[in-house]
Amino acid sequence: MIEAGHIEALKSLVGEKGLLTAPADMAAYETGARYDKGRAAFVARPATTAETSAIVSYCVRNAIPLVPQSGNTGLVSGSTPDGSGSQGILSLDRLTAPFELDRVNRTVRAGAGLRLSDLNGRLEETGLFFPIDLGADPRLGGMIATNTGGSRFLRYGDVRRNTLGLTVVLADEAGTVLDLSSGLRKNNTGIDWKQIFIGTSGAFGIVTECVLNLEPAPKQSATALLVPASEEQVATLLVAMEDALGSYLSAFEGMSGNAVRAALDHVPSLRNPFQGGIVPDFVILAEISRSTSPREGEEPLDAVLEEVLAAIWEREDAPLADAFVGPPREIWALRHALSEGVKHSGRLIAFDLAFRRGDIMPFLAHMKAEMPNHFEDVTICDFGHIGDGGVHFNLVVAKDDPRLADPDFEADLREWVFTVAVERFEGSFSAEHAIGRKNQTFYDRYTPDEIRRLAAGLKTITSPGPLGAITF
Repeated sequence: MIEAGHIEALKSLVGEKGLLTAPADMAAYETGARYDKGRAAFVARPATTAETSAIVSYCVRNAIPLVPQSGNTGLVSGSTPDGSGSQGILSLDRLTAPFELDRVNRTVRAGAGLRLSDLNGRLEETGLFFPIDLGADPRLGGMIATNTGGSRFLRYGDVRRNTLGLTVVLADEAGTVLDLSSGLRKNNTGIDWKQIFIGTSGAFGIVTECVLNLEPAPKQSATALLVPASEEQVATLLVAMEDALGSYLSAFEGMSGNAVRAALDHVPSLRNPFQGGIVPDFVILAEISRSTSPREGEEPLDAVLEEVLAAIWEREDAPLADAFVGPPREIWALRHALSEGVKHSGRLIAFDLAFRRGDIMPFLAHMKAEMPNHFEDVTICDFGHIGDGGVHFNLVVAKDDPRLADPDFEADLREWVFTVAVERFEGSFSAEHAIGRKNQTFYDRYTPDEIRRLAAGLKTITSPGPLGAITF
């Protein structure tokens, strides 16, 4: 709790709508997307950069810790307060302006509180889109703070690659506003300061506006579900697809049979596309696309995809066992339903890992072989972005499993998974979910001392006040 005088002072800065203190009003902000829940002293909801600056300045001067919160869709306890009741939440949900499209520059200047779906909805009539494809619907500020990637990273890259400018409020006594919003694609005049605020979980400053690169929206696409001849040949299949299709290849998503079955079991609207309803142990969603409308005499993408798959099938090493070319909407519906299906299968303990592309399948094979020896009755429901090395390594435990009452059980499980991923396979313990309280221990362990010193120094320079849910 904080003093009543502070509450009144904060309310004077953002008005009645801009400050929430009633428990019922704050509940949604205190509860995360995946089990975590804290207790906030207040929820500040500024509507402008100036109001954000005023709130931050007041809190820094009075040593009130702030946790920036965007869409609150994160999974690592990075956007919710702890249980002390002493931290305030600074929500971006009212920072939805401006919205300024520059069609020639192919950019948009937007408020950090705008949701991804709203951004692309407004852009639809222009033929452009922001090319980050996610199962959730986050706000732009959170996407920038966590450097999200998504299912089409293979073609378009991550948020870092598609961010041209930012407006940031620093957590210092002045609530300094840093204008890094030029929108230039080339600007080699010194340090690219905006990169400090991308992927660093909001600890160095609060993004209030952004200038984003836009891409021509695909006008043609073709999708297929591919069954590799063996899991060892997934990498061979990926390289063969890239060699044959080049920049046409926009997605190469891996889905375990367990994850697919969970989606089919728990999302009734899905159709089982597999012959005889038998789900393979591992399946890949491949997509190719063009941003141009069909031209006379041009081969349809479905035909292109079928020809490429036939040629791969006829190779001597034959990395492909089966393929189902089908409607993109239907096939992507299955991919996007995986999270929902897995979530309803039991208690979910989720990991967001990254590896060199050739190490993904060996890691998964190792974990399938070793899991029963370390943690019985834990089901692996993995899926992820094979084309860019990312894996959502989801573990499901029955909801009535007595081990869930023991806090050491999940801690030991996380310890084992991260140790194998980082130490044995030289992977990352966070591919695109960034760092929250759940990952603090592993950031402290696996980040070299000299890097931690640099990060702590940057934090002191940019935002010396208590900001964010993690410690750099």
